[in-house]
Amino acid sequence: MLETTLAQLESLVAELLQQNQTLAANCAQLEQQLRQARDENDSLQMAALEQEEQQSATLARLQALVQRAGVSSAA
Repeated sequence: MLETTLAQLESLVAELLQQNQTLAANCAQLEQQLRQARDENDSLQMAALEQEEQQSATLARLQALVQRAGVSSAA
């Protein structure tokens, strides 16, 4: 009886160790994916800020052109 219980316990411990290794590998993979997603997010945010700056500059130029055109047509 004790021998059977001990064998079962050894089997369960081996199974738990295998599951732990699998989970550790999955965790490492998820951490890598998270790092990549964060890097991509940072890049996208930077690109969005740059695009917003370009759009603001373009808007300012267009407003200046419209203002000049309005002044020219009024004269």
